Amino acid sequence: MRNLFNYVDRKSPIHTLTGATKLVCLLLWSFAAMSTYDTRFLILLPVLSFALFFVSKIRLRDVSFMLGFTAVFMVLNNLLVFLFSPQHGVNLYGTSHILFSLGGRYVVTQEQLFYHLNLILKYLSTIPIVLLFVCTTNPSEFAASLNRIGVKYTIAYAVALALRYIPDIQREFHEISQAQQARGIEMSRKQNLYRRLKSSAAILIPLILTSMDRIEVISNAMELRGFGKHKKRTWYMGRPFAALDFAAIGLCVVLLVTSLALNVVNGGRFWNPFA
Repeated sequence: MRNLFNYVDRKSPIHTLTGATKLVCLLLWSFAAMSTYDTRFLILLPVLSFALFFVSKIRLRDVSFMLGFTAVFMVLNNLLVFLFSPQHGVNLYGTSHILFSLGGRYVVTQEQLFYHLNLILKYLSTIPIVLLFVCTTNPSEFAASLNRIGVKYTIAYAVALALRYIPDIQREFHEISQAQQARGIEMSRKQNLYRRLKSSAAILIPLILTSMDRIEVISNAMELRGFGKHKKRTWYMGRPFAALDFAAIGLCVVLLVTSLALNVVNGGRFWNPFA
């Protein structure tokens, strides 16, 4: 069964960072990637992202499904941008270098292709970091770290339960799917996409009922143990910040400051090589 979102326990420097550090780094990294369209900076971020994947010892096959899903969404996004606004790059950069025409208003220009390149780089800058955060962060440790930086422990615990529940839902979906196929409902790749989607809809009701039953069991167990009675609680997985945590946050702060500084230098979010 292929994992979609799940913690992968490995021995690496990324895993030793606290959950709060990884959350702060994720936010700073995302803001840095979103705040600029400077291609030179956007090329740097994916390089650093895949370098961090290598350091974390997370294999690409561990997240292959989500990377494939992201690639499909990225292609669709770029295609729709061109279909609805084929001259968007020309309007942004103020020049037009025509390569060839596809007929009518669909004229391929260097500016438009350059804009699409920036869109692709933005995906490559943010998605790997999100996957790295999910795969290297233990839910219990993450909840303890959130509580340590001031988040109410009931909220932090809810986040931890949500992260833990994702692989449970995936496992239950797989088990219900196998049970449905044993009853004669064909869901393999031998069927066309429409029939597979129609058959998958039969899994939703059992999955929802099972999920509701699990939620009731967990809520009753937490209530019987007096969860939420006191203002504070102890954490088994809590860890203090170390030098590596401060170094990681410092690096992400530098990236964000660099991104904002490039906006000032370029006179806006876009770096224009055609000017």
